[in-house]
Amino acid sequence: MAAMQTWYMVIGGHQAGPVSREEILANLRNGTINEDTLLFTAGMGNWTPLKEVPDFGTFLPADPTRAPLPPVVPGRQAHEIDFRIFGTEMQFVEIELDPGESAVAEAGAMMYMTPGIQLETIFGDGSRPSGSGFMSTLLGAGKRLLTGESLFMTVFTNQGSGKQRVAFGAPYPGTILPMDLAALGGHLICQKDSFLCAARGVSIGIAFQRKIGVGLFGGEGFIMQRLEGDGLCFAHAGGTVQPLDLAAGETLRVDTGCLVALQPSVQYDIQFVGGIKTALFGGEGLFYAALTGPGKVWLQSLPFSRLADRIYKAIPSMGRGSSEEGSILNRAFGLGRVIDGD
Repeated sequence: MAAMQTWYMVIGGHQAGPVSREEILANLRNGTINEDTLLFTAGMGNWTPLKEVPDFGTFLPADPTRAPLPPVVPGRQAHEIDFRIFGTEMQFVEIELDPGESAVAEAGAMMYMTPGIQLETIFGDGSRPSGSGFMSTLLGAGKRLLTGESLFMTVFTNQGSGKQRVAFGAPYPGTILPMDLAALGGHLICQKDSFLCAARGVSIGIAFQRKIGVGLFGGEGFIMQRLEGDGLCFAHAGGTVQPLDLAAGETLRVDTGCLVALQPSVQYDIQFVGGIKTALFGGEGLFYAALTGPGKVWLQSLPFSRLADRIYKAIPSMGRGSSEEGSILNRAFGLGRVIDGD
């Protein structure tokens, strides 16, 4: 049997791989890479843009509307890291660290690590140098507490010789998104529980919703996470992720739970669905989010709240789904589903 062809790609100035053809297509679909991403495989003379590689060029539209990412800012302050994402539905990301490099992650996210990796629990998000003052560190920790996360994070540092690896697993089925903050303008706003890990030097702070309506009914509350810096960070979303580029003045209405991340240039507001009957019986909630460009947004097909609700209804002792699955009314007419809103 012939060996599977392996590829390498450049994301945000970092080499990622080896990856399979299917992994490249998956990254193309979820917006992690685009037509200008450089690819390389055995037999190629040099790195080549994806749009010029016959294996992938046919998957691009004739007139692409996706704008290429801005060039990466040279001279990063955050640690340089390489990575590879494995899996489809239940993904994990493996980060490769050179000696002295570090990655920071939420407590409990680590999947495995090689012997040269040393871990340390720190107070705050690890974005400040070790000599920073107590109040500065306390401020960073306080921001994390307001977003509902732990005061502490874990730093994984390569203290061995040669390259070392550490991997972090997604908490539920979905997609891991590599975000190069240097290419996204230096900061990104995302839902509170989407952050998975990052290169050390990335700051995990808070973004307040200034409009009361957005805070009360926007699905994410008054506080969202703000990722700042010039390094790579990794966010997790449920189901399939759809990235969209909104032009100036272009508006998109989405379910409040489906929003994963957005650039700060995108205006975020909420709107009433309209009509009492639609609001009460339409099954889509009372409000939806109105996103207005310019800027990029990322949407998820399976919000965790929706998944949790389905699981709750399927538990006989807690929900109502299982007790009605085999009822005569449900089998014959589906009336049980109509009554409970399913």
